[in-house]
This record gives sequence, C-alpha cells and structure tokens, in this order.
Amino acid sequence: MDEKRAIRALKQRDIKAFEWVIDHYTGYINTIIYNIIGHVMTAPDIEEAASDVFLALWKNAERVDVKKLKAYLGSIARNKAKDKLRELSTALYIEDDIIIVSDATPEDTLIERELQLSVKKAVLSLTYPDREIFLRYYYYYQSVSEIADEMNINISTVKTKLARGREKLKKLFCEGGCFDGEENIRPFGLYTR
Repeated sequence: MDEKRAIRALKQRDIKAFEWVIDHYTGYINTIIYNIIGHVMTAPDIEEAASDVFLALWKNAERVDVKKLKAYLGSIARNKAKDKLRELSTALYIEDDIIIVSDATPEDTLIERELQLSVKKAVLSLTYPDREIFLRYYYYYQSVSEIADEMNINISTVKTKLARGREKLKKLFCEGGCFDGEENIRPFGLYTR
C-alpha cells in the first residue's frame, strides 16, 4: 500500500489503511511532539498527544488531501503538542498577588500577524530543497542530523542551506536591520529553538 491508496481507503473507513498510516507516521508524529513538549512532559503525555493526532485524522479523513498527508499530520501534531503545553500552563498554580498583563497593543498584535504572514509567504517562496529544509527545521522541529538522514544529504549541506535561507529572508524583508540574526526569525509565528 502506498500513501495515495491508504488515504483513499481511509476515506472509506478502512481500518487496515488507518493502521498503515499509524505504522508509517508514528515516528514522525512523535518526533514533532517530543521536540515541542518532551522537555516538560512525560512519555505518556507524548503518547496521548500522538493518539489525539491519529484520532483527528480518523475523524477528518475525508478532508485530507492525498498529496498533503504528511503536512496535515505534522500540523495536527504541532497543534496537539501546543494544546498539551496550554493544559500544563493552566494547571500551574499562580499566586493570588501575581497579575500577568500583556503590554501588547492591538497595533502590535496586527503587526505581528502581518509579519507572520509575510514570513510564511517568503519561506514558501524558497525553492526545493531549501524550503523543505527550512520547514523541517523551523516548522517541524527536526534537528539538523534528522533532516540530513531523511533527505540523504550531508549535515554541512543542511547547515549551509539553513544559513542561506535565513540570508534570503533577511534580504526579502529589508536591507540591514529588520533581523539581527537567527534568533529573531519567526517562521509561522514560532520562535526558533
């Protein structure tokens, strides 16, 4: 069975196709989730988030584009991991005398959203394999060595392409000054690691 057949069968509620997807994408999903919540949560939390990803796939199989299964699963995995982090932050005890106030104005929020959209468009405008490497590193939280292994390229090539991608983004946004370095690039609203 290949991915296209699996998705078509999954849309028909074929349990074997669902098992095929689970077998082929569990490692990928767990890696994304672990890279987001692994430092603050337990293995059962990661497993629960992964299960939630596959449950969401089962419930929404008819919406999945045959050509975009991996991206769809990666997106759900990121969202489920972030949901787990939100659960953790709401479960933390906050003293009564602490008040957290955001100093972000509506204008700041709007500017941040526009910047996120601009960065997203810029990243998607990169050519393959630069775009793929950039997305894997910043969006799917894969390490440089994981990217190199999965794409069958050298680690140094991955590092070089990431550096060139950052330079291209800098040039797209402004000549000198908008980004002070890697730590300020926020593809899709995510801060770099």
